[in-house]
Amino acid sequence: MRGGEDLRVADVVRERAAERGDATAIVHGDHELTYAELDERSSRLAQALRAHGVAPGDRVAYLDRSAPEVVELLFAVAKLGAVIVPMNWRLATPELAAVLADSRARLLVAGSSFAAAAAEAIALAGDGTEMIAVGDAYEAWIRGYEPQDPGARGRSDDVVVQMYTSGTTGVPKGVLTTHRNLAAAAETSPRWGFDGESISLTPLPTFHIGGIGWAFVGLWNGASTILVSAFEAAAVLDLLEHRRVTNPVFVPTMLQMLTAVPGAAERDYSSLRSIAYGASPITTTALRAALQTFRCPLFGIYGLTETTGAITQLDPGDHDAEGPRQHLLRSVGRPYPWVELRIADPATGSSLPARATGEVWVRAPNVMTGYFDRPEETAAALTDERWLRTGDGGYLDEDGYLFLTDRIKDMIVSGGENVYPIEIEEVLSRHPAVLEVAVIGVPDERWGEAVTALVVPRPGSDPEPDELVAFARAHLAGYKLPRIVEFVRELPRTPTGKVLKRELRARYIGDPAPAR
Repeated sequence: MRGGEDLRVADVVRERAAERGDATAIVHGDHELTYAELDERSSRLAQALRAHGVAPGDRVAYLDRSAPEVVELLFAVAKLGAVIVPMNWRLATPELAAVLADSRARLLVAGSSFAAAAAEAIALAGDGTEMIAVGDAYEAWIRGYEPQDPGARGRSDDVVVQMYTSGTTGVPKGVLTTHRNLAAAAETSPRWGFDGESISLTPLPTFHIGGIGWAFVGLWNGASTILVSAFEAAAVLDLLEHRRVTNPVFVPTMLQMLTAVPGAAERDYSSLRSIAYGASPITTTALRAALQTFRCPLFGIYGLTETTGAITQLDPGDHDAEGPRQHLLRSVGRPYPWVELRIADPATGSSLPARATGEVWVRAPNVMTGYFDRPEETAAALTDERWLRTGDGGYLDEDGYLFLTDRIKDMIVSGGENVYPIEIEEVLSRHPAVLEVAVIGVPDERWGEAVTALVVPRPGSDPEPDELVAFARAHLAGYKLPRIVEFVRELPRTPTGKVLKRELRARYIGDPAPAR
């Protein structure tokens, strides 16, 4: 498959349909689509969109869980030179309306279970967006048009996907993703053992780059891709085993849930070539459990919506759970050869030496062109030299491995010392009574910010705050120890597993319970 400057998204389905039209492209429950069927349906959909006035550069939104329709729509808009806007189905209706208004989508394709919310969001946005609901009406709609490919290809730097940031640190922004950006993401896939015989699986939502990106990677390779609408650990294990999956992708929370299923380690995963994981930091406890359960190579990948997926990789050989290199399990690996990465002083932009913590800056062909209709935010994120300021804190060791410390905004300053929550979360996660933990800073008159640990206990356990603080004391400097420990039933998360620390701060800054 072509790549780099030559790749256009629509060419993927065009060429795969011509080469291996009978091969399965997409699996969703009991429904399967071949490459020939995907090409035909996306051409019909492109004609239907054009009849509704969709022109090159126009936005078409999609609101539903992962399903074949989002893939059809991706290729349909690419065949027209338009742009797909995958929407976060977990947003409240006013938030959906804000995204619709921001994107100026001409049409919204909504799943049947989201049709009411979509209609309400359109009314709130008040911009005249049309809606078509997936189901009988959708099928009749696209059947009414001939499967004639409009033939658009566009330029390498044309935008084809406008994906909104998760909003963990503020108002979602539309990330402008080009054909070249997606090509760079797809070209990474041979490193993960992908080829035309792969059976890949993604339970990540397709409004997230990990979901739609992984599906595109499979299609670029001519593989079969299983889309999972709702993550249920036991059901996903069944798919891994019985569908003979070769290349799945998960977030750390999912890996933790999969390995916790009774009997998970006794199943047959002999078809697995590798497991990729990313999207948020992972603890060594969860990594060790994954290695013991799945017994296949693990790839740790780090990236952002703004980088169209992965920019660094922790290779399988670096997953040394018990040996002298086990410290690398806290790393997200090294940048790919085509990625320039440096640690910068966030105030001055100057490069910092090894082991010095600063902001991760990156320059690569998969970095976005900017944010839609937000010139100030684009200028703040992208320097004149096209360096992307990720907002993530971290450092590089002497061998070039990147260690993330947390979002720059999540760093805690306690008693004049910088405290990085992931360090404390890593230690507390090793305690046998801790299922999950998130660490935030709470305003404190004496210390500036007090290190606060919000802990989800394991079922059947009843730990005491002092017990956890004492456990941490054996591994951490005194100024890093939690001054407040509170037990909670669950942690608020995005659909991709990232803890919403902004929400936690808003929830707990008021009157947290002190450690005893």
